[in-house]
Amino acid sequence: MQDFVQRVIERLSVDDNTDRVSVVQYSRDPAVQFYLNRYTTKREILDTVRDLRHIGGIPLNTGAALQYVRDTVFTPSAGSRRLEGVPQVLILLSGKGSSDSIDAAASALKQLGVLTFAIGTRSSDSRELRKISHNANSALSVSEFTDLPHILQQLQSSLEAVVIDITPEPPTVLVETAKKDIVFLLDGSNSTRNGFPAMRDFVEKVVEKLNVGENKDRVSVVQYSRDTEVHFYLKTFTTREDIVDSIRGLRPRGGGPLNTGSALQYVSDNVFTNSSGSRRLQGVPQMLILLKGGRSFDNVDTPASALKQQGIFVIGIGTRSSDSGELQKISYDPNFALSVSEFTDIQNVQEQLLSLISTALLRATPLTPTVTVERQTKGRDVVFLLDGSNGTRTGFPAMQDFVQRVIERLSVDDNTDRVSVVQYSRDPAVQFYLNRYTTKREILDTVRDLRHIGGIPLNTGAALQYVRDTVFTPSAGSRRLEGVPQVLILLSGKGSSDSIDAAASALKQLGVLTFAIGTRSSDSRELRKISHNANSALSVSEFTDLPHILQQLQSSLEAVVIDITPEPPTVLVETAKKDIVFLLDGSNSTRNGFPAMRDFVEKVVEKLNVGENKDRVSVVQYSRDTEVHFYLKTFTTREDIVDSIRGLRPRGGGPLNTGSALQYVSDNVFTNSSGSRRLQGVPQMLILLKGGRSFDNVDTPASALKQQGIFVIGIGTRSSDSGELQKISYDPNFALSVSEFTDIQNVQEQLLSLISTALLRATPLTPTVTVERQTKGRDVVFLLDGSNGTRTGFPAMQDFVQRVIERLSVDDNTDRVSVVQYSRDPAVQFYLNRYTTKREILDTVRDLRHIGGIPLNTGAALQYVRDTVFTPSAGSRRLEGVPQVLILLSGKGSSDSIDAAASALKQLGVLTFAIGTRSSDSRELRKISHNANSALSVSEFTDLPHILQQLQSSLEAVVIDITPEPPTVLVETAKKDIVFLLDGSNSTRNGFPAMRDFVEKVVEKLNVGENKDRVSVVQYSRDTEVHFYLKTFTTREDIVDSIRGLRPRGGGPLNTGSALQYVSDNVFTNSSGSRRLQGVPQMLILLKGGRSFDNVDTPASALKQQGIFVIGIGTRSSDSGELQKISYDPNFALSVSEFTDIQNVQEQLLSLISTALLRATPLTPTVTVERQTKGRDVVFLLDGSNGTRTGFPAMQDFVQRVIERLSVDDNTDRVSVVQYSRDPAVQFYLNSNFSPPWRLWLLTSPMNPQLYSQLQSSLEAVVIDITPEPPTVLGMLTRTS
Repeated sequence: MQDFVQRVIERLSVDDNTDRVSVVQYSRDPAVQFYLNRYTTKREILDTVRDLRHIGGIPLNTGAALQYVRDTVFTPSAGSRRLEGVPQVLILLSGKGSSDSIDAAASALKQLGVLTFAIGTRSSDSRELRKISHNANSALSVSEFTDLPHILQQLQSSLEAVVIDITPEPPTVLVETAKKDIVFLLDGSNSTRNGFPAMRDFVEKVVEKLNVGENKDRVSVVQYSRDTEVHFYLKTFTTREDIVDSIRGLRPRGGGPLNTGSALQYVSDNVFTNSSGSRRLQGVPQMLILLKGGRSFDNVDTPASALKQQGIFVIGIGTRSSDSGELQKISYDPNFALSVSEFTDIQNVQEQLLSLISTALLRATPLTPTVTVERQTKGRDVVFLLDGSNGTRTGFPAMQDFVQRVIERLSVDDNTDRVSVVQYSRDPAVQFYLNRYTTKREILDTVRDLRHIGGIPLNTGAALQYVRDTVFTPSAGSRRLEGVPQVLILLSGKGSSDSIDAAASALKQLGVLTFAIGTRSSDSRELRKISHNANSALSVSEFTDLPHILQQLQSSLEAVVIDITPEPPTVLVETAKKDIVFLLDGSNSTRNGFPAMRDFVEKVVEKLNVGENKDRVSVVQYSRDTEVHFYLKTFTTREDIVDSIRGLRPRGGGPLNTGSALQYVSDNVFTNSSGSRRLQGVPQMLILLKGGRSFDNVDTPASALKQQGIFVIGIGTRSSDSGELQKISYDPNFALSVSEFTDIQNVQEQLLSLISTALLRATPLTPTVTVERQTKGRDVVFLLDGSNGTRTGFPAMQDFVQRVIERLSVDDNTDRVSVVQYSRDPAVQFYLNRYTTKREILDTVRDLRHIGGIPLNTGAALQYVRDTVFTPSAGSRRLEGVPQVLILLSGKGSSDSIDAAASALKQLGVLTFAIGTRSSDSRELRKISHNANSALSVSEFTDLPHILQQLQSSLEAVVIDITPEPPTVLVETAKKDIVFLLDGSNSTRNGFPAMRDFVEKVVEKLNVGENKDRVSVVQYSRDTEVHFYLKTFTTREDIVDSIRGLRPRGGGPLNTGSALQYVSDNVFTNSSGSRRLQGVPQMLILLKGGRSFDNVDTPASALKQQGIFVIGIGTRSSDSGELQKISYDPNFALSVSEFTDIQNVQEQLLSLISTALLRATPLTPTVTVERQTKGRDVVFLLDGSNGTRTGFPAMQDFVQRVIERLSVDDNTDRVSVVQYSRDPAVQFYLNSNFSPPWRLWLLTSPMNPQLYSQLQSSLEAVVIDITPEPPTVLGMLTRTS
């Protein structure tokens, strides 16, 4: 083996620093003989290899050795130049099978882009060698190691072929450098007592990697069991050292039970707040890292949902004792939930955690800063909330006097401060809003004249919520969005009859600074909960004693003015134009709640910016059937919409067909003809208010709305099915709930917040109608019934088509025409781009022959036209904004269903005119048509001329005049790597040709090229077979030729899990042509026809962790749950009845590819920083166990002599010493001062001079000379490199 290694090295170019070499020997444990940056000449390397000594030992742990090499040798500190694009090669020589598993480590090396050549003997495990190798050709074998020279040339040829020419990319700053607020929430209960030290160390290590500072990263630590305790807030410490010191002093609080729900609520209300140092309202990403060791005793649903609504990224880390489902529910999404066996193993997920922090930062959408305007003067919006119940009748004059005294000290006349007063008992009553008065005199006079309202009970919770939703709003005069502090002063004489928890929390989340003032009859605990912090809960014996706290309150008020460096003003996302449809349950069950629903819709509309080119609104009501009250294009002013809403009456009836209603709005309201601007990229929203469970199925229409990119927000009552509501909603967080519709105003702010969230998430479709139309133009397709039943009427149809064409402008390329005839199957007579003159078209139509046949499959023909004719390759100009028109002439009802195809055409924006005879199905024609007026009928086809003028008028009206917008580049033009993974088992034998055709059609739409789109095709059943890799072909023609030659491999069972792992390890790799490490989006399109025989969980999760977008397409024989689990998210799972129907989802697939490209977050290339002088960070790790007691003085002497030769005084070299036995102990860090204790630690003692000299030479050789590149900030390596 030594001789073989020397022969390989002889052929490398080491002396000019082109090639670098490292050697590692292993048995039970690995031992590095020398690193990649140890030697700079071939002579030194050859001498060292010649002198190697065999280490011996058992067992042979190849898996551990591979992992060690990946983690320790292929790193910048060890001399690896991977991040500079230098190929990484591993040559393994192994004499037998491994005692441990090699799977994970081999996979990890492939993901890192390492090209592994595994060489074994007849005693080796050949299957294992193939797994380790980067491809099958890289697993080599000899009879004995003495035969190694026989494969030298083969290896040499392979090595020469691995050099990769990489175009350098501009350096990228790691996202970890973005400032963030991180809160650690630690389970300190009895169950984690043994693991708590490991948790504490873990938190410390993570903090070490952060960039701590007042304007950088902020950290808080909170511990909980039964109750919750803050160790320090986000604003407490501003240096990493102080934080680490505090963390080291943490001790588990113990106790139980484990109330995780309560703890989550506590951090939401008390830690992620402005007063505690959170910068959420300034748009800084907020993160909560939860470490919990058991199942929660209380419910986590509501607080977990609230944290997500606030935009807080929750990363949950649990143990095997935790409830994984609960952890996923709490976490930001299921991929943000990590797991270890015990907390003693928690260091194993540190890299995963840091990766998730990076992911969160990339996803983070800053809130509109609520305090972003520079405050030149002190200013506040102050609201007084006064207890006007029976119990305060005698004390009310004292309250009035107190309010006047506070107002006297405010600056109202110059509009610096604004004031509002609200009085409440059972219900709240606004005395005046913030924008009502502009002078102090008016306010004082009004307060003086207030009348006590009286009444019981005292509903403080409802009053707080009312103030939040109604008074602290722009329409009421609040300047919160301009950065003016919002202050609430509550005067309450007793405990509340209703719960104050949710409302108090909502005010804090809004950033309102609440001062709660009570008497001895009040509930002091309740006052503290309401107040924005503990010091803001004030108390007097009676209200007549209020003057005693006036100065205290005044000082607090003066302190709330926030001085902020001005930032550029932020435009509220709510100002973006949008189309909003309200779908209201008008059935018998909501009769009592309907007035409240109507008022709610009115209030929401009042907050919109209505206008033709601003916000558009539609209202639809349903029970058994669906009725549109007005469309998106009906009204263009807020006043007209509100007037129409006020006239709404419940339609009554039943049952409640929500599924049918959803389909109806999809087909008839979210359409171009009804005023929807979806195809121009305007966000589309559906707000559903429903009071019961649906009688029909909602799955398909709900999924269709999501596929169209419509944001559905569902609001239900306790009578609704919450699971159904979540299924309908855009995601579960978009489902809101109230007890009854009479309480619906309580969720108004939540709804407005979700609208904002939706606008931030909205990914505009590529506008299909965005180009200015200088002339009238249309793409017109005629779809003609050519079945046996129209034989006699066909000449009349031909004549009618010719008459319509005569009126079109074809010769100047304004209008284009296509004709399709169909019966059982459709047949294109000519495409839109076939003819350029009217004469050619008329001649061809005149010569058409009736095709005949049965049955009449109108549904299939409509779908065919959508997928094949209304496409750019067929001449359609839809993406240039040219109206798309379909004219159907059909003589009878369809034999197949037309629903899906008709809906698909409407979604595409096609304007369909359906023309039939008395033998046709009039209901079917109306369904097909783009609106009711577009379904036309004649007695016989010979009567077609009677409707010619009517059709002509409609055609002339479809030309859309649109203000030109900047052209939009299709996201599909971004380069991407796409792998198709095809089920080739026995069960898909009949459907395989359709799968093959489908793949071909998708490839036809890609922009294939070496530096554009790359494609690979893999087939699997029991085993997996690559037909061609991502790097194999660089032209679309070659790929299509290869696809056409595909044949199903057959066999079984269907091992989908194994196939997913295979593509992860062997296809999505650098050596196979994947550009994942260069940041190119990676996609896997899986077509599978059955349930997997093996488990898919681990490989599916691994693909997601790698950032690969998996789109799964299955049939009715597939397991839909399994397909959703494999897919990137459930919306990326598509389904067809059989693979013969797979063309029906082609557009959906292309849409998902676009969505994936928009979501794709490129990996950040890391650049190494140039070393201008020779310098090293040297760490000594000393064995301090019992066995070295006598030798320790010699170790100390040796360390001292080495240090003597380092250049420490000019900060070129730095030194750290760590001693270890069972546990490690740092004696001093790299950045410690060289103080007397350090000198005392270095005692003198004899040493081995020969060893010392050898080490010194090595140290002098480790300085790396690197071609300078622009520096990159290393976020996760800072201070630990």
